[in-house]
Amino acid sequence: MTEERPWARLVDRRSVNRGDVRRSALLRAFDELLREQTLEQVNVAEVSRRAGVTRSAFYFYFESKAAAVMALMAELYDDASDATDRLVKAEGAPERRIRDVVTTLFDAVDRTPHTYRALLEARATNPGVRETWDVGRAEFAGMVAEMIGRERAAGHATEGPDAAGLAAVLLDLNDHALERHAVGGGPPRAAHIDAITHIWMRSIYGTDARSTA
Repeated sequence: MTEERPWARLVDRRSVNRGDVRRSALLRAFDELLREQTLEQVNVAEVSRRAGVTRSAFYFYFESKAAAVMALMAELYDDASDATDRLVKAEGAPERRIRDVVTTLFDAVDRTPHTYRALLEARATNPGVRETWDVGRAEFAGMVAEMIGRERAAGHATEGPDAAGLAAVLLDLNDHALERHAVGGGPPRAAHIDAITHIWMRSIYGTDARSTA
């Protein structure tokens, strides 16, 4: 990923440089504390102390704890972007492309579930985080809607609801599934992925996933 993607541009107060030693130390300390505490419980002074920098250094990079959480989740955004790119190219079997996207998202959450839970907390309480989340969602939804339109025009996908509305609802499904998975709810991971893949296939292509595997 380049640093030009929207998520990278929106989460940091300064130009993003992931090689910045102080920034990396702050995020590492923040991540450690989120393994032990909720986002609300984490204290910026303690983050700074663990990182070996002043408290003002934290705010040099991040407007708030919520913004720092989004910076921690940049890798998940990168993974989602790359997976969506592969999906919308519409190359190869649809079932495999969709399953790969869903699996990539679950893998990203499973790497740092504590951070994803903190992101959910920040999204629920911070308007800026919610706005940034919505910007990212709109980007992905637009790409998926365009793919649905192309697949319908080519005769590969079935006609159905408005492509933009369908894309938004399918992404809502993904978001809800990831949230339940991160907090330990819902069906087992494999069953979750199977069900989501099936719903995407039925909604876009009008066929069971197994028929194109």
